[in-house]
Amino acid sequence: MTDPALIDRTRALFLRDDNTYGCAEVALVALQEHWGLAAPLDSSPAMALNGGVAYSGGPCGAITGAAMAVGRLAELRCTDHRQAKKVARTLVQRLMAGFTAAHGSTNCRDLTGYDMTTDHVAFLRSGVWRDVCMRQLEYAVDFLADLGDPARWEAEVESILKGR
Repeated sequence: MTDPALIDRTRALFLRDDNTYGCAEVALVALQEHWGLAAPLDSSPAMALNGGVAYSGGPCGAITGAAMAVGRLAELRCTDHRQAKKVARTLVQRLMAGFTAAHGSTNCRDLTGYDMTTDHVAFLRSGVWRDVCMRQLEYAVDFLADLGDPARWEAEVESILKGR
């Protein structure tokens, strides 16, 4: 279920004219804030993940930033570290499957059509990030938003641990 406030916050972080935050940073910050995690504005762990991990064109920053937020939430809510890893991996696998179904790929270069190592300025000038990347960010944060609800979290954990 879409949370308009979360989507608005995600848009506000990403669509800044000064391009302060990339996809990974926005996904991380938006979800950390939404879930009430400590130091929610700290985007630094995700800085090198933008552009498909250091502009390599690999996994979309919306996914990698969201994965970092999921890992933080899992470590906070699961009492066992191994369990937290299993839960986080499974949740991110589900995100990636849905993301691929919705967008056709999980790789930045495929999604944007740009090689960020050589065409980053052209990418910014094109404005594709304002539309294509924005939709992908909205998808990722919306897909995971409800995990902040303890009842939804517990239902997901139970499903994962029972292999469903």
